[in-house]
Amino acid sequence: MVDANWRDRLTALDVDEVFQVFEAARLADGREGIMGLPSFLTAAGAHLVVTTGGRIVGYANLDTTGDSLGNQVAELVVHPAARRRGIGSRMVRALLDRAGDATLRVWSHGDHPAAAVLADRFGFTRARELRRMRWDAVPLPEPKPRDGVVIRAFVPGRDEAAVVEVNRRAFSWHPEQGRMTVADIERAESESWFDPNGFFIAQETNSAQETNSAQETNSAQETNSTGDTGGVLGFHWTRVHRGRDHKPIGEVYVVGVDPDAQGGGIGRALTIAGLRHLHDVGLDRVMLYVEADNA
Repeated sequence: MVDANWRDRLTALDVDEVFQVFEAARLADGREGIMGLPSFLTAAGAHLVVTTGGRIVGYANLDTTGDSLGNQVAELVVHPAARRRGIGSRMVRALLDRAGDATLRVWSHGDHPAAAVLADRFGFTRARELRRMRWDAVPLPEPKPRDGVVIRAFVPGRDEAAVVEVNRRAFSWHPEQGRMTVADIERAESESWFDPNGFFIAQETNSAQETNSAQETNSAQETNSTGDTGGVLGFHWTRVHRGRDHKPIGEVYVVGVDPDAQGGGIGRALTIAGLRHLHDVGLDRVMLYVEADNA
């Protein structure tokens, strides 16, 4: 017997079982490993859990807060051993019912043929496409922002609000990234993967002399001494993913530049700073997710 129930929160056992379903699906579908435990699994929300024989065989998450365009956002997975039994269709119907009159957007990871069948069956159309790109890490030159700008490390407890404001302006068009809040950054700071030394800030300084002195040192103390002199113009947040079955891989998590500061090479300098960091910590691969129409 197949049961499907909505839950406001998953237990620790539920999280472990759902993660096992993710892993089984990944292996069967030939995709690379999950980059850490998805944060929505441990958060309160709308969790659809499908069980048979007391074991979880399907899971769907519905983000009812929606994206910046007003869409509710979902994703779902069915264990390979439980596929072709109508479970995927049952979950999509439940998601549509739960979303009600709101527009529902569902992610399809890897563009799986079964997902295409479900999309066609329920009248979904392709709205966005993300592509995952990879860079084989090589040594890079020192980043050289324009005069009056310093590249420094993020300082927890001080830089969150400024980063959120730059992010809001830089990604006002983006349905997910534009929603980032101070609380989101603070939650990330508590994660094991968070490293402020891999989170770069571009900030105005009072003089070219200060800029040069900050560029020539890796000391957070010295770079921060010039960091209070002007506004934050951009940021580059990197991540390192340490999977169970693959070598660690770096990620250009997000690069954002204030629209008023664009065109001066700040984005390039931030990108180089982040890539240099990932190379210097011993990574030989870096990935980046980009919109298909911007690849």
